[in-house]
Amino acid sequence: MRLVFLGTAGARPTARRGLPCACLVTDGGDVLVFDAGEGAQFAYLRSGLGWNKRMRVFITHMHGDHCLGLAGLLQTMGLQGRTEPVEVRGPAGIREFVGENARMLNHRPPFPLEVGEVGGAGESRCCAGDGYWVSARPADHTVPALSYLFVERDRPGRFYPERAARLGVPKGPMWKALQSGAAVTLEDGRSVGPREVAGPPRPGRRIGVSGDTRPTAELAAFFRGCDLLVFDSTFAEEMAERAAETGHTTAAGAARLAKDAGAKNLVLTHFSSRYPDAAALAEEAAKIHGSVRAAEDMMVVEM
Repeated sequence: MRLVFLGTAGARPTARRGLPCACLVTDGGDVLVFDAGEGAQFAYLRSGLGWNKRMRVFITHMHGDHCLGLAGLLQTMGLQGRTEPVEVRGPAGIREFVGENARMLNHRPPFPLEVGEVGGAGESRCCAGDGYWVSARPADHTVPALSYLFVERDRPGRFYPERAARLGVPKGPMWKALQSGAAVTLEDGRSVGPREVAGPPRPGRRIGVSGDTRPTAELAAFFRGCDLLVFDSTFAEEMAERAAETGHTTAAGAARLAKDAGAKNLVLTHFSSRYPDAAALAEEAAKIHGSVRAAEDMMVVEM
């Protein structure tokens, strides 16, 4: 599983940074796209992720730097011969936005497209995939906004081939079944379960994506125990008042929230164009949280 950052700027692009877009590629090959700023299809092309993967798109809010690239991304997928369905999730207005873009551009995707709106005051599960689900909860921005949490289901424990051989389990499909957590029946009638040939189940990984938001206690609880947290870090701490006014978080504020949430790793993103180099923001955050990286366009984080 890996997370690929396609755009890491906030509000407007720079010579080095495109507008917000990040793709999580699951172990099963699904591509989960978080936001789609202008130029998302070009950045996606550069990433080499492939145009016909199983895909879900999650829009955090209806500001242009987070959603204006969605129409271009969908149209380019169609031109690239996509046949697999695409699911889009976002706040109220996303269905009208996608529909009106399609109408005005006279473009109907040649693949199944489902658009759903996520509402409610608390946490809600907005989709489920092969071995995972994605939940959303409201963020605290200047317009209705969402934060998202990817949760992987617990995985089977480490498989020990020598144990399986000792129990007389023939190598092949039965080993694969045991590795996936299923019991098997041998020719002599004996049943062998995964606990006999594997270690304890491994907890699934959790990855949080904040979108644009002020830091809140509710988000700290939502992101509790994340293995990786991607958080709005628009400003340095000296601009804390400006961050609060505009519905954003400072790098230090992101680090404090990540620490409160017990997040193992923090990646800063959505940088104001006033910071051509985000190293100083990462240094601020690193004084508070022990594992901090500043995202760069085309940066890949392996999970």
